[in-house]
Amino acid sequence: MKVFILAGGLGSRISEYTKTLPKPMIEVGKKPILLHIMNIYLKWGYNDFYIATGYKSIVIKKFFKKFKRNNSKFEHVLDGKPCTITLLDTGVKTMTGGRLKFMKNYLNKGENFMFTYGDGISSVNLKKLENFHKKKGKLVTVTAVRPPARFGEIIIKRDLVNSFKEKPQVKNGWINGGFFIAKKNFLNFIKKSTTILEKEPLEKASKNKQLNAFKHFGFWKCMDTKRDRDELDQLSRKGFFKKKLGI
Repeated sequence: MKVFILAGGLGSRISEYTKTLPKPMIEVGKKPILLHIMNIYLKWGYNDFYIATGYKSIVIKKFFKKFKRNNSKFEHVLDGKPCTITLLDTGVKTMTGGRLKFMKNYLNKGENFMFTYGDGISSVNLKKLENFHKKKGKLVTVTAVRPPARFGEIIIKRDLVNSFKEKPQVKNGWINGGFFIAKKNFLNFIKKSTTILEKEPLEKASKNKQLNAFKHFGFWKCMDTKRDRDELDQLSRKGFFKKKLGI
């Protein structure tokens, strides 16, 4: 199954790094976060990658030394695992939906494909995600997660702290965890390059009852800020990715 990775955004909330690098190339544990994300898919047997570049795309192209100007698809070996990589230049100003639309020319009618952002790490079981999507038969499935709270939680009863938890997992409400699977027809909801994936396309799919949520209760973290990057970096250096995520 083809895997599309959105790797072309500006990454303005982590500008300490993105002044010189595209966000997916920021290092976490001595390697770009993009490679960690690819390893998540490789762990579950998905090895056909399409990387949507944009902002500072030349950095990604130079990183993959086998990239050739007239041949953007090539074989690669990542941490001992063979894979195929296709680098797509989707434009600097293109929005998330517009970038995803590029997949239309690489998919057969009715074909399923996976897609994600270039900044999220998770222990999600992608095989279960695929089976869930196929069983439900809808156009698109999003992995829903409950992220850790930014601040500690205290529960107060009669002026006494009944419970104190440092950064607990949010108990109520789910958010977009960024690991999707969809049928090719979902791309028909994307009209132009300026379309934001999280707006009209996913909102329309939801309204038409074509958007399922695969609930993930395990580890998940995205790299929005330098603080997030530093936390992920520490986890990687301590061996968490290898021991707990198997990547």
